[in-house]
Amino acid sequence: MSDHITEIVVFTILFLAVSGMGFVAARWHRPDNLASLDEWGLGGRKFGSWVTWFLVGGDLYTAYTFVAVPALLFGAGAMGFFALPYTIVMYPLVFLVLIRLWSVSHVHGMVTPADFVRARFGSPTLALLIAITGLMATMPYIALQLVGIEAVLKTMGVTGDLPLIIAFAILAAYTYQSGLRAPALIAFVKDALIYLVIIVAIIYIPARLGGWGSIFDAAKAKFDASPAPGDGIVLNPNNQLQYVTLALGSALALFLYPHSVTGVLAARSRGVVKRNMSALPAYSLLLGLIALLGYMAIAAGIKPITANGKADANTVVPLLFDKMFPDWFAGVAYAAVGIGALVPAAIMSIAAANLFTRNIYKEYIKRDATDAQEAAVSKIASLVVKIGAVLVILLIDPQFSIDLQLIGGVIILQTLPSVGLGLYTRWFHRSGLIAGWAAGMAAGVLMLYNVANPATSHAHFGGSAFPLAKLGLDTKMTIYAGFLALAVNLVVAVAGTLLARAGKVADGVDATRPSDYVADEGDPRVHEIELSGSH
Repeated sequence: MSDHITEIVVFTILFLAVSGMGFVAARWHRPDNLASLDEWGLGGRKFGSWVTWFLVGGDLYTAYTFVAVPALLFGAGAMGFFALPYTIVMYPLVFLVLIRLWSVSHVHGMVTPADFVRARFGSPTLALLIAITGLMATMPYIALQLVGIEAVLKTMGVTGDLPLIIAFAILAAYTYQSGLRAPALIAFVKDALIYLVIIVAIIYIPARLGGWGSIFDAAKAKFDASPAPGDGIVLNPNNQLQYVTLALGSALALFLYPHSVTGVLAARSRGVVKRNMSALPAYSLLLGLIALLGYMAIAAGIKPITANGKADANTVVPLLFDKMFPDWFAGVAYAAVGIGALVPAAIMSIAAANLFTRNIYKEYIKRDATDAQEAAVSKIASLVVKIGAVLVILLIDPQFSIDLQLIGGVIILQTLPSVGLGLYTRWFHRSGLIAGWAAGMAAGVLMLYNVANPATSHAHFGGSAFPLAKLGLDTKMTIYAGFLALAVNLVVAVAGTLLARAGKVADGVDATRPSDYVADEGDPRVHEIELSGSH
């Protein structure tokens, strides 16, 4: 640790300064009363274009992106670039979907995706399944933010669990006090630091390593010598299908996550959402530059930190910064990664807490809960979620928690028929959607259980690349498990709907109207959601 004093001091000062901003955020555009989910959990639904830009960008591009994407390029090569096409494809896909979700949520006072499903299909059961799915997919995602901070602490020689616990205790405190305003304000600093570090890195580090030609030559030499058939500086016939389906599946999944929806619903108008969906692809340029840090680490001869006989690939970027940057700027870079973990972790915990409060507590425990009681329960739930995330890291192998993130994508995709398609059509019967969800979830988990990863000694849940040979096909190709699981979900949902219609099974009441999906800022029809149905 003594070799990293300057880095630790710079990191600590920036980390504490940003945390102070989190507490001050409670007085930023402060309303008369924070005791409602609209104010605490959605910032009063009043964020304009700039705030929403930083909030949604800070929400989607997490410490996992800054640490794990280049780590994947470091270990597997071209496969790690799947994150680029998926972020490019994603925004056009969700552009029209999200403005419809914003409008109907604005009219009905909806806070979560499960609120929408409850109103659209008149089914508390389906809404409960959507809420539970969101919670299941979000928890490991929050834990993964800890992976970024932990990798930085390891590189600086800070060992033990106490620093990690203190960092998340500070996060829990200012999120509890300020709600969504805290990550919204911090996101400005987080993005500024990230852009600064990456711009310096792509100019300064290649200059020290002999240029981009030398960097790519070193990466090619490493992968040419690798025994792993999927590794390489370009894709090969066996992993191309996996690359395409993983990119498309990830694009479909990202805005189904509760925290992504939270950032969008906090926007002031449909125009704000449109402008952000049009401009956010600029982050993809940044992501491509971040990914190349993995190849730089190969050229720089970086070896991941090894503990208990296992190499932690998540440390390659912090180690690259440590080797290539002066100590003071390495501290700035570490702070950028650490703060990059705080913003999404705060939003994710708020989104998960809102799911519990609206769709479990109010639906099944206290139906007559007031706005103040909802806000109080959500604050407490946000603390519990963070504690759970810390326990995931402390009690489970971090590599396994990364595997859980892959599972998270497969899980959240099963909400697409109810949430994504439900915004455009009411054709599906609620019974068919429930059956499709169950079938897709079962298929996805079964496929993931049968994915092994010898490199990490995991016989099960070793990744998301499902071998088509396990389906009886004579091929070495793999496919994204979430893509197949979603196909199963849709087939069963269609079949279940046809059977339910043929059997004249009662359907739920749609509490929304066509005009609700085009409402904009200042619409006089805003009212609390009316819950009906008993399925």
